[in-house]
Amino acid sequence: MFRFFKSTAFKIFAVIVAALLAGSVFAVASRSGSSPLTSVTSVVFGPVSRLASYAASEFSKLPISFKSSSTLQKQVDELNKKIDSLTEQLVDYEQIKNKNRFYQEFLGIKEEHSDYVFAEAAIIGRNAADNLSSFTLNKGSANGISVNDPVIYGKYLVGVVESVTPTQCTVSTILNPKVNVSAYEVRTRDMGFVTSTVALSKEGHCHMPGLSSSTAVTVGGIVCTSGVGGIFPRDLIIGNIVDVVDGTVDISASAIIEPGVDFSEITDVFIITDFDGQMTE
Repeated sequence: MFRFFKSTAFKIFAVIVAALLAGSVFAVASRSGSSPLTSVTSVVFGPVSRLASYAASEFSKLPISFKSSSTLQKQVDELNKKIDSLTEQLVDYEQIKNKNRFYQEFLGIKEEHSDYVFAEAAIIGRNAADNLSSFTLNKGSANGISVNDPVIYGKYLVGVVESVTPTQCTVSTILNPKVNVSAYEVRTRDMGFVTSTVALSKEGHCHMPGLSSSTAVTVGGIVCTSGVGGIFPRDLIIGNIVDVVDGTVDISASAIIEPGVDFSEITDVFIITDFDGQMTE
């Protein structure tokens, strides 16, 4: 191979090619009136230049409008205002929907128990560290509220008024071990009382202890107030039985109850200030 590059024939071929290139450059330069270097550059980079011009022309045809940052920020602010407005409307809608459901529950129990006297109240305070789910209401003695008035949500028992000031009251729910409610199981009519323990209240449960070991009470049963004692009216729903366990100190059984109301979710309740058979101090 190296011998070929050193041969006379290759040298003659190289001279001829060089001469042809020189002639071409001279011819281009003589026709365009520019220098040979300029002509060669034009020949080499001409296609690139034409391609760039074509790309610029096509890009200018695209329907793209560039806006200043201040204009874009203004549009963003307007969209955020619309989002805030829609969010407020959604919150209002949810509140109205919940209020409507609340009053529907109230109307149902009012039609069934015309002797009940009610006071509507809103929850204004909760103790986040309180497993017993006690809370404070915005009604007090000035509104006819008294200690031991039952507190309900629709047909469900929530708890009882524990303390009262002229403008507020504190409610202990049925998860509080201090609350005892005379009760019965709807299907079997087994009688007893409902209370709770610290351990059960942490699980959101209360129980109906002292049932016979041969009780027919089963999971799924409904437990209601019996009205005995005069503090709670009869037939308020306490909750559903989720388990039946044997007693730890005797041969009795205990029904574990899940309250019918999620106390952490409710925002409004009714206080029954008077009913037929209510015990008065």
